[in-house]
Amino acid sequence: MADTIYVLNGPNLNLLGTREPEIYGSDTLDDIAGQLEDRARELNLTIDMRQSNHEGHLVDWMHEAQARGAKAVLLNAGAYTHTSIALHDCIKSIRTPVIEVHLSNPHAREEFRHLSYVGRAAKGTIAGFGALSYLLALEAADRL
Repeated sequence: MADTIYVLNGPNLNLLGTREPEIYGSDTLDDIAGQLEDRARELNLTIDMRQSNHEGHLVDWMHEAQARGAKAVLLNAGAYTHTSIALHDCIKSIRTPVIEVHLSNPHAREEFRHLSYVGRAAKGTIAGFGALSYLLALEAADRL
């Protein structure tokens, strides 16, 4: 699994394409998965993309990524970014590097979005570039 990148998506990201497209764009999560899979093939990587509205699934999947020897995790934790000490602690507890990903720029939005528990533990953050944020994060993960 050393060439596998887990791409984990949190709450409401299953609604991409219809949820506030003026903020999040018109790409669906399936569109983004397709773009990632195309680029991953070029980089000789494998993508394992998942989405859940449940915080514990994200924790379990990060544990799994480490147990299976994944190269990295790309994590768009959605709103859990700003609330989840559990995700923060999970990221700190695994050796697998985690890259925080956001479609929008949280710092250009509401004040409550400026705090990122995920970002405080992650290797790095890529935000504000729409679906391209995921591809930029994949490029970064490839170079780790």
